[in-house]
Formats: sequence, structure tokens, C-alpha cells
Amino acid sequence: MSDAGLPSGWEVRHSNSKNLPYYFDPATKESRWDPPSGTDTEKLKAFMAQNHSSAAIRPDGSGAGAGGREGKIRAAHLLVKHKDSRKPSSWREADITRTKEEATSILLGHEARIRSGSTSLGDLAVTESDCRSAMKRGDLGFFGKGEMQREFEDASFALKPGEVSHVIETASGVHLIERLE
Repeated sequence: MSDAGLPSGWEVRHSNSKNLPYYFDPATKESRWDPPSGTDTEKLKAFMAQNHSSAAIRPDGSGAGAGGREGKIRAAHLLVKHKDSRKPSSWREADITRTKEEATSILLGHEARIRSGSTSLGDLAVTESDCRSAMKRGDLGFFGKGEMQREFEDASFALKPGEVSHVIETASGVHLIERLE
């Protein structure tokens, strides 16, 4: 097992096109976005937080030009998947077996920590979110109407910049959303 908690032979690489980390086995040439079976998820979380998270997202939305943003917002989220999620695996866990109720309970704990001021959504997302956007502090960039799942979109557009939603359910799992811009 590597320092990253991956099975023997596997390594973490970085996709230049998506600007995200992925998993690669040089012996078999297999690559994947989600961790391979046999991964020590606690070691992987610590490794990814230390080596593959962006400590600061540029407030300008990562350099996107001013054009093309009309009618769009920028948001970050923290996703907790469950066994009935559309895709019950993530970069943190190859096979997610928790129930929706357990996922919601986890997310409510995260929400309490965020609302108390002891941490931020972005800081928690780095190690706790089941979305690959965790490596960008949960930042999803700019998006407009019709680009996200309906429940997610409705909640995001209802927030004012700086506000954090309560638990939002989608086919992907349960989310906390922070409107950034």
C-alpha cells in the first residue's frame, strides 16, 4: 500500500485537461477517476488534502473572461453520496454503502460546524466531499440555468453570495451549497 493508501502499483496523477487528480496503474495502463478497490480511504483523504487540493481558488473564477457570465452564478458544494446515489462511488470510496439517512446525518454535522464558524464549506469539501470538485474546495465554477440538476440549480440560484444552503437532495446524493458569486 502506498502513502496515498492505494493498492500496490497504483498512483495518483494529475489530468491537465480537467485540472483534477486521477488514479493510474502503470502496469495495466488502467486509469480511473474513482479510487481502485482495496484503497485505504482514510490514508487517501489525508494524502489528497496535503498534495492535491488547491488552498485558494482565485476569486475571479479561475481566470474566465468577463464575457459569457451573464445569468450565471458561481457556487461550491460539499456532496455526501449514499448507496442509492446515481453513482455510489467517489474519489474517497470505491463502494459507498451508507444509507441516505446516514449521509444526511453526516452532512448535518458538517452544516453545524460551518454555521458555528469552526470551519468553512471549502475547507471541509477538500477532505469530506464525494465530488471531484473537492480538489478545488468544492468550487464548481460558473453555471447557468439548465446546467445542473433541478434541485441543485433551484437551491443555488435562491442563495445570495456568501450564503450556505441547508441539506439539498439530488440524484447524486445530499449537498450543502455555498453561493460564491
